Amino acid sequence: MSEAMSCGCFGGFNICKRNSSPAQAEGDEIPTNNVRLFSYHSLRSATRNFHPSNRIGGGGFGVVYKGALRDGTQVAIKSLSAESKQGTKEFLTEINMISNIHHPNLVELIGCCVEGKNRMLVYEYLENNSLASVLLGSKSKHVILNWPQRAAICLGTASGLAFLHEEAKPPIVHRDIKASNVLLDGDFHPKIGDFGLAKLFPDNVTHVSTRVAGTEGYLAPEYALLGQLTRKADVFSFGILVLEIVSGRSSSKAAFGEELMILVEWTWKLKEEQRLLDIVDPELAEFPEDEVLRYIKVALFCTQAVSNQRPTMKQVLEMLSKTVNLKEELLTEPGVYRRNYSRQLAGGGASSSSSSQAHKGKQARNPQGALTQTSFHSESLILPR
Repeated sequence: MSEAMSCGCFGGFNICKRNSSPAQAEGDEIPTNNVRLFSYHSLRSATRNFHPSNRIGGGGFGVVYKGALRDGTQVAIKSLSAESKQGTKEFLTEINMISNIHHPNLVELIGCCVEGKNRMLVYEYLENNSLASVLLGSKSKHVILNWPQRAAICLGTASGLAFLHEEAKPPIVHRDIKASNVLLDGDFHPKIGDFGLAKLFPDNVTHVSTRVAGTEGYLAPEYALLGQLTRKADVFSFGILVLEIVSGRSSSKAAFGEELMILVEWTWKLKEEQRLLDIVDPELAEFPEDEVLRYIKVALFCTQAVSNQRPTMKQVLEMLSKTVNLKEELLTEPGVYRRNYSRQLAGGGASSSSSSQAHKGKQARNPQGALTQTSFHSESLILPR
């Protein structure tokens, strides 16, 4: 067993005395049951000095490397690029809390490294990388997923998000639901990654910036423009994700039609023209039309411009899992965020751009009764910390 594993095993942060430092000493005060504390040296060795060939992902929060621990366990090691404003003790306390959140559709956090300015998280390794790589990536990594696999990815991701929103204590708003944060195991079962990062960093780290690549296509307009963060921002992002899974197209990279619409705009246009199935990925040779149509419509419910029009993730899971009567007459147009171009949402109190197909000036309709078995409700602001 490696020194890091023998020094930071289950039952407590027992830091090796000969490696002690003021920062590490704080860790001795923190009780934990589920987290290992790794040394920087052990993680550098596990990744062969963070060799570029071991890099398997990256984004606004940092770079991810594949690594192998001394006992042969394969792990994914995320080297965080953002400097947390928390002290070591506070950082490790948050890590400990996140490590106690377990669900089949959430990536397991194994441990962390906190040495000097280094902040690293060690996760379970998933063989098929991310949905972005498998479905939306280069031809060399592309895998043709059939409809049952795609439906299972939608359902599993919805289940993980519903758990974070409804059952985790305290509730967690992910803030960055996108294809690259939906990881896939050897059987293409989905697990949401980075679900704890929103709790580890201040708000300004995850707001829109030029360096957060790939996120813009998923952002709810009220969050992107006004910083209004509720669970409904995650619901919006999930709706975009479902459209990507159905269409096989990236929301942040693909453009449609002469007006170069983004994916959710194009979907709304097809709905108005009663040809929603045109969005389906041509690689899907066979699929149940009624079920696929329901998934697309659920995605449109999730992406409505006014946040309290959107269902909760618990309701979304029900909508995807069962054949329910969706009251489409209550469905309102999607919200669309584009940097450097915005307009006031009618009746919504948030700024957004919208499709040229939008009915400008239309007041948001009452969301009650959008489902026969459930009703939507507005919710107060939920802070991630």
